[in-house]
Amino acid sequence: MTTLGIRHRTAYRYQSPVALGPHRLMLRPRESRELRLCAFEVEVTPVASLAWANDVFGNVVATAYFQGLTDHLEILCRSTIELDAVAWPVFDIDAAAIHYPFRYSADEVIDLGALAVAGHPDPTGRLRAWAGSFVRGNPTDTLALLKDMCTGISAWISYQDRDDEGTQAPLETLDRGWGSCRDFALLFVEAVRSLGFGARIVSGYLDNSRSGNAGAVGGGSTHAWAEVYVPGAGWITFDPTNRSVGGLNLIPVAVGRDIRQVMPVAGSFVGAAGAFLEMTVDVQVAPAPAFVGD
Repeated sequence: MTTLGIRHRTAYRYQSPVALGPHRLMLRPRESRELRLCAFEVEVTPVASLAWANDVFGNVVATAYFQGLTDHLEILCRSTIELDAVAWPVFDIDAAAIHYPFRYSADEVIDLGALAVAGHPDPTGRLRAWAGSFVRGNPTDTLALLKDMCTGISAWISYQDRDDEGTQAPLETLDRGWGSCRDFALLFVEAVRSLGFGARIVSGYLDNSRSGNAGAVGGGSTHAWAEVYVPGAGWITFDPTNRSVGGLNLIPVAVGRDIRQVMPVAGSFVGAAGAFLEMTVDVQVAPAPAFVGD
């Protein structure tokens, strides 16, 4: 078990005072059998009233409401967690789903719903054909297929850190040949959906504090990856950016059908044209004692 401290700061600057609209904050780590939340706090400047709720996916969401005008906005979140994921997880897949293709049960089809339906156009079937290139036979090993696609994406796509907002459509990522972690995650999710799997996007943080993870990509900011539902095993974690399976060094905050639903901070403002100057994001993940007194 590893105890970690997370410090996530998002700051906006404006050239002239603006009126801030409601901002949706998804910053609270998502607890599970592998993750225990020990402490959590959010500070917002200027002062805001926070309304807390759970969304349709069970994510904890805070909505910040502001009064008056301001030329800056800072959202600082501190968390302490215990992470107990294993390095080499064993997945107890149902016998009927060990080999692909397989059928979800009637209940699973209903419950997965839109999570098993493509969210981006593929008019010529190009993405489906690309995903099908990872299917080595009929039938083929389900977990091996998903692992091959997870590790194979980086053979097609080069990682490029990108701070600007928005996510590339899957076909756009294939055409460009490069993308950020959220582009990798979306491409993977849409590709496995084209093969009939239920999948969802995950946003959160990457723990690079241990030497074994030093080469992982995506630290210092928020990170995005994917989960695929496989009967028996449930939701299996895949990080195509780092070619990894399982949640050893991943700290989930939110899950959703689309990347838009799991953005850490989303909001609006009303002000003069050109009022927005910049947005900066800084994420630190380290052994918890490093954050004592911060």
